[in-house]
Order: sequence, then structure tokens, then C-alpha cells
Amino acid sequence: MNTGIKPIKRTESLLKLSREHHFTLLFGWKIRQGIKNNTGFERMVPYVHYFWNNHILPHFMEEEEILFAPADDPLVMKAKQQHKAIQQLVESFAVQDSQSTDQLRQLADELDKHIRFEERELFPHLEKILKADQLALIGKKLNASASHEVKDDYADAFWNLKSSL
Repeated sequence: MNTGIKPIKRTESLLKLSREHHFTLLFGWKIRQGIKNNTGFERMVPYVHYFWNNHILPHFMEEEEILFAPADDPLVMKAKQQHKAIQQLVESFAVQDSQSTDQLRQLADELDKHIRFEERELFPHLEKILKADQLALIGKKLNASASHEVKDDYADAFWNLKSSL
């Protein structure tokens, strides 16, 4: 089946980050499924914190400390601003009186938008402006920085309709 959408060709150096992006998009899908299944906010927020602490935050740190370091330009600044906005959204879940499924939906939407920006604009830009040896070193550091392995083993699969009832 030809969808007419060409897959994005990514340099080997950035594949680890692109794979992690896939799992974060899946995280957003799970949140949306939980909302669709009328799962209680109190069941989904612990998952948000789990995924933030174990996957998103370490991913953001790797990007900022390893990938963004050699290129301080407007696209990198935009990505950093998006990281900060997403972190503030996650932190807002700690405020009990402002919790709502709209916040969860907003988090999923902001993560999707951010990942699409990085994959479609920022990564191609960096692949173009960084030298091959810089990209190779970045890839080496990213692969050596196995600070976290993308493994979503969260016990409460609230996104499954059967488990939400």
C-alpha cells in the first residue's frame, strides 16, 4: 500500500532519538485512549510522572546536553523553549485544584507537536549544518549515554478499554 508519505531518512547518529520519539508519540496515544475510555485523572497522572521521569526528562537532557550543544541557533532555541513548556505542563499536574483531562490532552498534543517539529525541521536542519565528524561524535555520545532504555513497563494499562472499566 502506497500512502504517498515518504519515510524521513535519518542519519545513523540521530536514530536513537528518533526511536525514543516513537515511544513518546505512543505515550500520547495512551493518554488519549485513557481519556476516550473515561479513565479517571487520578489513574493517568501517575503514568505521566512515570513516563516523564523515566523517559521524557532523560531524553530532553540528552538532546540539550549532547545534540544541541554545537548549534545555538533559533531552531535549537525553539526546541529548548518547547522542552521548558512541556516540563511546566507536567509540573502543573502537581497542583490538585487545576487537574483536568484537558491538561492531559494538551500535554499529548504539545508532545506530538514538539516531536514533529524536531523530526521534520530541527533534525534535518542539524544534519545539514553540522559536520559529519560532529554528527558521528554526537551519535557516539548518545549511544554511550544509555542513561535510559525505552521500556514502558507501567503496571496499570489504563489505555486498554478492558482495564479502564
